[in-house]
Amino acid sequence: MKLDVHFTPAGLSPAELQGRTVFVIDILRATTAMCAALAHGARALIPVGSTEEALRLAQTIGSDDVLLAGETHCERIPGFQLGNSPLEMTEAAVRGKTLVVTTTNGTRALLACQGASAVFAACAANLTVAAERAREALEPDGHLLIVCAGRAGAFSLDDAYCAGRLAKAVLGGRRPRRGVNDAAIASLDLVRRYGDRWERPLSYSRAGRELIRLGFRDDVLDAARLDAYPVLAHFHERRVTLASVPV
Repeated sequence: MKLDVHFTPAGLSPAELQGRTVFVIDILRATTAMCAALAHGARALIPVGSTEEALRLAQTIGSDDVLLAGETHCERIPGFQLGNSPLEMTEAAVRGKTLVVTTTNGTRALLACQGASAVFAACAANLTVAAERAREALEPDGHLLIVCAGRAGAFSLDDAYCAGRLAKAVLGGRRPRRGVNDAAIASLDLVRRYGDRWERPLSYSRAGRELIRLGFRDDVLDAARLDAYPVLAHFHERRVTLASVPV
């Protein structure tokens, strides 16, 4: 068994990704919003690296069933139909739609993980189903990688805490002595520090404080709801879609 956490996608090499199952976390807010969209009936989400690429791709597809979604500096991009708020991803807004998405950190983290054997989006909102799939990846002798989107290429408390919660759920409460890297150990220590109350590390983090300052407190609270959008979000062939969950 090998379980590694990366606090940012910076420096990930093809060798580190090859043959591994990867879970990408941007709890505030990209992976939470993606799970909300899929839970409410979106057909797929296509993450891209920039506003310009999103506009070009939507124009190329040229369908009324395509929506532009994303943010810059936490605010909805001008001209886009949706921002990066999970609360915007209502059934009325997204059912049957394909969302072309670009965000400051989350979509770039997903794109950085192309080349892994399987890539999934994780957050509090889908933690239980994500942990179930992650445990499968570790059995009997698998390699699991948890990648935090971070913030501007640096550590973020919100994502690291979420990584610790996912790692703890996967390990079943065991404190492994081997098979985990230092970042995984640090993430597990954050869980011991903050306990089970998601809203504490999320609202204390720089991202959380900025969202609250900008009027997005409800987004932070929504991102703190455990299993609010219990879907397995699979990033494959440039699209995030629903993966089947064993019953």
